[in-house]
Amino acid sequence: MIQTIRHKILFITALLLITSGIAKGQDPTFSQFYANPLYLNPALTGVDRCPRFLMNYRNQWPNISGQFVTYSASYDQHVDAVSGGLGGMVMADIAGNGILQTINASAFYSYELSVTKKFSIRTGFQATYVQKSINWEELTFPDMIHPRYGFIYQTNEIPIENNVNYVDFSAGIVGYTKQFYGGFAAHHLTTPDEKFLTTGESELPMKLTAHAGFYLPYNKRHPDDGYFSPNILFQQQGAATTGNPNARQLNFGFYTKKGPLVAGLWYRFEDAIIAIIGIQAEYIRFGYSYDITTSQLSLATGGAHEISFALNLDCKPKRVKFRPLNCPKF
Repeated sequence: MIQTIRHKILFITALLLITSGIAKGQDPTFSQFYANPLYLNPALTGVDRCPRFLMNYRNQWPNISGQFVTYSASYDQHVDAVSGGLGGMVMADIAGNGILQTINASAFYSYELSVTKKFSIRTGFQATYVQKSINWEELTFPDMIHPRYGFIYQTNEIPIENNVNYVDFSAGIVGYTKQFYGGFAAHHLTTPDEKFLTTGESELPMKLTAHAGFYLPYNKRHPDDGYFSPNILFQQQGAATTGNPNARQLNFGFYTKKGPLVAGLWYRFEDAIIAIIGIQAEYIRFGYSYDITTSQLSLATGGAHEISFALNLDCKPKRVKFRPLNCPKF
């Protein structure tokens, strides 16, 4: 009983920080970065040419009451008529067993430019409609606590606005050859206000992402047989203005593929070790990853589970020249 109350108080405190004074939110994090490419960088829209459906699920800190669960589903493909890619994505982020919910619907466009015979650039743009909501009736507050019987009183807190709606914009760029790729993305270019109260400020800071990697096939004559791919990814959201080092992430690791089996190992600096395993067939891809917490939160959080699924559709080859991006899919 006492442990449950502590968990509820921790979550209530987080909500109060969100809904009063000056608060700065942060985006959900996916550990299988390239299994959710549109979320990572809008410039990755349509890089596989053929249509693809992607679904992602993440359950973070399952051992803590009020854990964070995130779902996303996306579709994208290359379209010759627009010299780039078109796509769409829907994402739901749920915290506190549904008390705090964020629903996003995004549209994507990317433009491809062949700079040389070996080097291409893609730029991408994203427009998102966001609805953030709080289920006030499910909230519990400190003035509801009886020292012996727990949450038995009615709160004196004044209800707040349940929904916040806004439009958001993001952009990215990626450059690549057959063996190297590197990109940069800036999300929340307008730093929208997410406050539920009529006073105060709750700015969603801009998220900056830089990522790069090498694609090294074991057999150059048959590159689909397998590869080794070292990678690095850096993200920062609001740290420059808040001074909060936890708003920065440095990730480095590698993927390896042999036949249909894929494995990966990442280290998120001072936070977690990420183990990834997956199956990659011609049209279907399935991956699972687990975050082993290494920070002060300890293993008591339960780490994080993540599942990805992809369906790649076949499409007729085009005469128009197209250079696919060789990068991991998890």
